[in-house]
Amino acid sequence: MKAIILAAGLGTRLRPVTLTTPKPLVPVANRSLIEYALDMIRAGGMTEVGIVVNSLESLVVKRIGNGDSLGVKVEFIVQEEQKGLAHAVGLCKDFVDDSPFAMFLGDNIFQDQMTDWIKSFKNSNYEAALALGEVTDPTRFGIAIVENGRITGLVEKPKVPPSNLAIAGVYLFRPSIFGAIERIQPSWRGEYEITDAIDVLVKDQKSVQPYTLVGWWIDAGKPDAIITANQLVMSEMPYTPAPVAEGIDARSQVGPRVILGKNVEIINSVVRGPVIIGDSVKIIDSYVGPYTALGDEVIIANSEIEASIVMRGSTIRHIPGRIDSSLLADNSTIEASTEYVPKAQRFILAENSYVQL
Repeated sequence: MKAIILAAGLGTRLRPVTLTTPKPLVPVANRSLIEYALDMIRAGGMTEVGIVVNSLESLVVKRIGNGDSLGVKVEFIVQEEQKGLAHAVGLCKDFVDDSPFAMFLGDNIFQDQMTDWIKSFKNSNYEAALALGEVTDPTRFGIAIVENGRITGLVEKPKVPPSNLAIAGVYLFRPSIFGAIERIQPSWRGEYEITDAIDVLVKDQKSVQPYTLVGWWIDAGKPDAIITANQLVMSEMPYTPAPVAEGIDARSQVGPRVILGKNVEIINSVVRGPVIIGDSVKIIDSYVGPYTALGDEVIIANSEIEASIVMRGSTIRHIPGRIDSSLLADNSTIEASTEYVPKAQRFILAENSYVQL
């Protein structure tokens, strides 16, 4: 089997962060979203991966490269116009050739790795298979109709939902999906919908298998979802004793479940895990609370922060009150110019942003 990852979207729901950082590269627990998809691909026994991007100048191409460092062989496929998921899949026909394949959306993250299900598809009698997740408000999702262990229909955002099983962003296909894509028309959005192509298979009496996810799953398309995903991933960090490192001074208190990168300095500060700290980070006269991920070369000085993601090269200095549930893109700067007044602050900043309070 081969795998494809769709990573050509513009990430409009995650702006301003995605104005300069493609959504698949936004970090969760200091790892990009696309790396979690690649973890599942490798675990499922696949090593050949096609990644659909909007241009070969995309940062995704630069960061992922040929895939050697991630244990896969990568080929990039360009979708110049955003015409829908089915259009993106259709562009992968030559890459897939005659192989069954798995398709992953580049912005979803799962507790369930689905390894056995993915591995079993190649030798199954199913023409396609979909991962489904139970949701509390099915009217907001594409919903599958399941009867006798098979998917018999798909409904997009139904007013009267036939089930609470939402399509969750992992699909298994045989090459027959390409013929189905050729038979569909653009939807009211002007896009070629993958649900329409799957519905062609269903109407052709092909067997489409449902797989119900175990545990949580996040469509990390919005800032709140990214922050939630970060907390869920970090909540599963195993116990590790409080770190002992040369850069931690005697006045600091660093608790268990704190992962340190290289050349970290923690001076007169408190760090309470779970926390992940990248390389060359400086924490000075500050508090870093649970569920916080600090990227490489971040500086936190005279400030408090928790349950947040601070990306590479960002600086936070002299902020009154506690920063909570925030997302800062690369090289953001937040500095205070007023005296300390206790209150919470929240920021969602694009790369190279500057905020003065």
